[in-house]
Amino acid sequence: MNKDIKLKKSSSGDTLYRVFIYVALITLAVTIIVPVAWVFMASVKQNSEFYGNPWTLPAGFYWQNFVDAWTKARMGEYMLNSVVVTALALGILLIVALPAAYVLSRFNFRGRGFFNTAFMGGLFINVNYIVVPIFLMFVDGDKMLRKVFGTGFFLNNIFVLALVYAATALPFTIYLLSGYFATLPKAYEEAAYVDGAGYGRTMLRIIMPMAQPSIITVILFNFLSFWNEYIIAMTMLTDPNGGKTLPVGLMNLMRAQNAAAQYGQMYAGLVLVMLPTLILYICVQKKLTQGMTLGGLKG
Repeated sequence: MNKDIKLKKSSSGDTLYRVFIYVALITLAVTIIVPVAWVFMASVKQNSEFYGNPWTLPAGFYWQNFVDAWTKARMGEYMLNSVVVTALALGILLIVALPAAYVLSRFNFRGRGFFNTAFMGGLFINVNYIVVPIFLMFVDGDKMLRKVFGTGFFLNNIFVLALVYAATALPFTIYLLSGYFATLPKAYEEAAYVDGAGYGRTMLRIIMPMAQPSIITVILFNFLSFWNEYIIAMTMLTDPNGGKTLPVGLMNLMRAQNAAAQYGQMYAGLVLVMLPTLILYICVQKKLTQGMTLGGLKG
């Protein structure tokens, strides 16, 4: 009798817990989906439709908002700059972080503890706090270069901006990759060494394919960080007529269109910023889940 009562209480408790979880998940989904859907809906409205009920569906699909945002607001140029900066930053980051994480996680050598501590300490540095010192260093560097060569290099340079992005993302990337590499069995490497493979070939042909989920996770996280970054790009790209990245250009567009009451064009610019990240996440969501869970399962 007592067992039946305990079973009923436990089953009712499990039911209440599941109801709570479902309600919380549905609420979270609604708070995320509704604003995103509203932005997409607002991006195809004409300006006259914004003065009525903001929740009404658009009367038609006014694609001219995207054309104006792409050409008149220079969002096409800004998107190209963001693509170049993000691709360069990811390339530099992976070229440096993958070998560094592999060496720190798989080999014992003098100074390993120091490098691990240094990279772990970098996790606690907020990048926004060191933007001004970096900017002042670049200003002094450009002054020196102008005296010698007559032109600067560090400011208003997309390659330098990508280099800063990659450098600031190194601690987190190495921490994540080295933790995953440490869970991989060493038998595969030993077999490759027996077959005559060197360290570099073993890393590229054996370890990297096994660590593909973790690498994809790192690429996605850093892509989102680089693509949406605003403060560093605004600080390093100082030329008002020069190239801007998409977040900086979007903020300029929002200021201009709020004053001009061109709301459809402004929301079209928001969609242009969000769309690449949504498409990328949809394409790699399975690999992302594997990269976040496989390391813990293998440990």
